Order: sequence, then structure tokens, then C-alpha cells
Amino acid sequence: MNLRNRRPLVSLLMVAMILAVLTIAVMAAGQPATNLIECPDCGGSTACMTCYGLDPSCADCAGTNLCATCGGMGQIDAPSNYYNTIWALLPPIIAITLALITKEVYSSLFIGILAGGLLYSNFDFEGTVLHVFEDGIVAVLSSSYNVGILVFLVILGAMVSLMNKAGGSAAFGRWAQKSIKSRTGAQLATIILGVLIFIDDYFNCLTVGSVMRPVTDKHQVSRAKLSYLIDATAAPVCIIAPISSWAAAVSGFVEDGSGLSLFIRAIPYNFYALLTIVMMVGLVVLKADFGPMARHERNAIERGDVFSGSNPYATEKELYGNPKGRVIDLVFPIASLIVCCVIGMIYSGGFFSGKNFVDAFSGSDASVGLLLGSAFAMVLTFVFYLCRRAMTFRDMMDCIPEGFKAMVPAILILTFAWSLKAMTDSLGAGVFVATAVKSSAAGFQALLPAIVFVIGAFLAFATGTSWGTFGILIPITLDVFDLTTPMGIICVSACMAGAVCGDHCSPISDTTIMASAGAQCDHVNHVSTQLPYAITAAAVSFVMYVLAGFLPNAWILLPIGIVLMLGTLLVIKRVTAK
Repeated sequence: MNLRNRRPLVSLLMVAMILAVLTIAVMAAGQPATNLIECPDCGGSTACMTCYGLDPSCADCAGTNLCATCGGMGQIDAPSNYYNTIWALLPPIIAITLALITKEVYSSLFIGILAGGLLYSNFDFEGTVLHVFEDGIVAVLSSSYNVGILVFLVILGAMVSLMNKAGGSAAFGRWAQKSIKSRTGAQLATIILGVLIFIDDYFNCLTVGSVMRPVTDKHQVSRAKLSYLIDATAAPVCIIAPISSWAAAVSGFVEDGSGLSLFIRAIPYNFYALLTIVMMVGLVVLKADFGPMARHERNAIERGDVFSGSNPYATEKELYGNPKGRVIDLVFPIASLIVCCVIGMIYSGGFFSGKNFVDAFSGSDASVGLLLGSAFAMVLTFVFYLCRRAMTFRDMMDCIPEGFKAMVPAILILTFAWSLKAMTDSLGAGVFVATAVKSSAAGFQALLPAIVFVIGAFLAFATGTSWGTFGILIPITLDVFDLTTPMGIICVSACMAGAVCGDHCSPISDTTIMASAGAQCDHVNHVSTQLPYAITAAAVSFVMYVLAGFLPNAWILLPIGIVLMLGTLLVIKRVTAK
């Protein structure tokens, strides 16, 4: 069965799973819904916010110090008739279902946002328009935290454009050709470079492919293998790197500024990302390629055919940027970006006000830290290139809008995902799901991490986006689970791991497509050769999340997962050898 024929089955399975989970939650809720929300004027404090009880002649409270809006109750009736009901889940369900059917995430997310506006306004036209745009899209784009993340993405895109145009990527490739002597070394160098470029998956794909193509071609590594190594060191590495655009995006879905701390605590339980890295190294060192990839590798080794007969880029010329570029033109901007972002993070966490490094980093504001760090790194890069005379000032300025263009898809996805979260929050979806699942999860609580992992994987596979999946699933997961317990951290990590897994497998994922382009590999070849590897890592990760439900200890689970992953590769190697 080919990928096209599988899509309807995958879509139906995903919808059935979501509906089954929702049905269980509704049946087990056992508590009547409340239509009360926190008073917007006093914030639930019940106090008069005009005089704070200090003015006996206050016109609002007449000296009683009681909030006039809620009458001292701290709560008022919700404006929507659908608040804290199952209808509050309709917007994300619509977005998921449409994304599964159309494979188009932007319009699906917007229609989900529109459905949330209709429910909130009780189907009033004016109320819907105002809620969607004022309380949704405009509100999330007015948030200083969100804007900081978006500006970081734009600066990151500009940095990538600068390094490519300065010729740093091409210079590194020329150096690597002379320094790497073996086929295994070429693959390990690709993995190491991919791991080092952990700031962003776009950054990774745009850089590693152009740098390593000449090196891997020289040592007869197939383009399919190169594209797999690029793809597997993009999203899986970014999702476990605290200083990355992915950390910033995930942190954006967590309130109270604790997003980065949650992200760091979830890293040891992100089994798919960690085991994918283990699998890559195992495949290279053990020479355990299997499935369609084995055929591509044999063609490269025995016949020198790195494309296995299919080269869609045969008529294109390599673009190396500035021929005077040097390795330092790539290393300096990357090092500056990493160092400046670390300093920015600890600055926002209060390191220079007396806190220790660990507390400052875990308590930092990802938006402020990454924004300040990337801005300073870009200025340093400008100065460096001017001193090196690698580029003119006009050329550097031209890289800024080019970088903006490269990041537009990520910016659109984040904006719509944040807006959908605002809609579901205004309808009390979190309150409803939290009440339902908390009262019904005791019987299958141990299996929840594995269930969340599978749902996230299928959703990201069908839509082709991890960030869209984060926007839909993470807010619900945060409302359901207590983040002070290991199970809450594991389930959030399972959500992130599932999203990355589905993105890694999906033929319509932007990262998958960019990995094909970066390696200049036929896209169908990349998808067909990568899928068995991604499924193998996903199967082992699923087993680990089942175990995590019964034994929530990362220091015990991680060694078990590594042994299981390497053991699986050895078994596959022995079976395929026969």
C-alpha cells in the first residue's frame, strides 16, 4: 500500500481515536458543568478595584470594599452559553479534522478559530468578528512575549541568509572534504554538524545539506542517507535544545513564564528525539542499514550512484555564495548566536541580579532572552563581515527581508495556533477537559503517555507540522495534568515527542521537504527510505512511554531505551543479513 492510499485510513483512525478519548471523558465526567468565570474586574479577589476599601464615599462600592461587577462573589456568568461544555472542544476538533482531510494547516486552523468565535458570541455576527480578531489574532500579536518570539524567528532567518551569502557554508564544505577520510567519518561529521546547529530546524536543513553534500558524495554516501541524517538532526535535536526556536514556541503555550522550565524538565522523557539520535549513530557505526535505504547505500558503494538513478537536481548548479568565504564565516555567527542567546537567557532570569546560573536559566524568559541574544549576535555578525570585507553593507541589508520570507510559514502557524488557543481558553475547554479526565483517568492513567504520543504522532503526520500540533495538544495537556508530578511532565514530553515523530514521518512536512532539498535528493526516495527508520524509533519510543506510565523515572528509563534501541538494530541487521 503506497502513501497516498494510506492517507484516508490514517485520517479515519486519527479521528476515531480523538472521538473515543472525548467520549470516554464525557461519559466519565460525572460532574455538572459550571458557567461561571473569574470576574474580569477584580480578578477573583472580590475587592473593589477603584478605592481598595479606602474611600467610604466610593461610588462603586459605597465603602463596602466589594467589587461592583461580581458583588463580592469573585465570579460572574460566562458570556458564552457553551462555556465549560463539550462544545468548547469543537474548535480544535474542527481544526484537526479539516487538517486531516485537506492536508492544509493554515485554513484548517483559521476555520477552527472562526468556530471558536461563533460559539463564544452565541452565533452573533458582530461578536464573532470582534472576538476572532480583537480577542484572538490581534491579542496574541499584541503580547510582548509572542512578538519577541516572532522577531527572534525573523532574525534567525536573516542570520541564515547572511551566512549562506558570505560563503561560510561552502567554505566549511571545502575544509571537510580535505579533513574527513572515511565513509563512516563523513556520516558522523554530518550528524555532529546537525547536532551543533540546534538553534532551529530550518537553520539546520539550510546549512547542513549545502555543507556536507560534497563530502558525502566523495565518500559514496547515498543522497537518501544524507537527507535522512539531515532530517533526523533537525526537529529531533531542536526539540531537546533549550536554546532554540522550538523551545521558544513550546514555551509560548505555557502561562506564567514557566514554559522554559517545563521544556527543560521534559527533555529526559523525550524518548523519540533521544532514541532517534542513538539510532542514527548506531546505523552508521554498526552499518545496519535496512529496508529501501540499504538498496540506495549498496548502489552508492558498489556503483558510485548516490542518487540510485533519480536526480531531480541534475540541471541545477551549486550556489556557493562568496567564493572568498572562509570557515570562520560560518563558525563565528553560529558561536555568537549560541553565546549571546545563553547570556540573554540568564539575563532575563536574573543572573546579573544575584541568582545562580541554574536558577536563572530555568527561570528565564525565553522570549526576552532569545530576542536580545539573537539581536546582539546579528550586530556582531554585521561588524565581523564588514571587518572581513566578506559582504557589503547593502548586501547584508538585503539578507534581512530574505530571512523574513524564509520564516513566514513558521510565523503563520504560530499566530494561528496561538489564536486557536485563545479561542479554546475563552470557551473553558481546559476547565471542561481537566474536570472530565481527572475524574476518569484513574483506570488508564498509566497508559496516558503512550496515548498522547500516538495522538500527537498521527496528527503531525497528517498535517505535516509539529508546531500546529503543539498549538492544539499542549494547551489541553497542560490543563489536564498536574505539572508538579512526574506524570504531568511525561505527558507533556510525550506530546512533543509525538509531534516530532509525525513531522519526521510526514511526506508533507516542511522539514521533510527541506531535508530533501538540502541533500538534493528525490523527495519520494527520501520519504520511502526514512519511513522505516522513523517507524522503528517510534515503536521503541511507544514501548518506553508505556513503561514510563508505570515507572516514571528518566534515569532508569533512558538506559533501558538505549539498550532496547541498539538491540533492535542488531536484531534487524541479523535478520536482513540472512
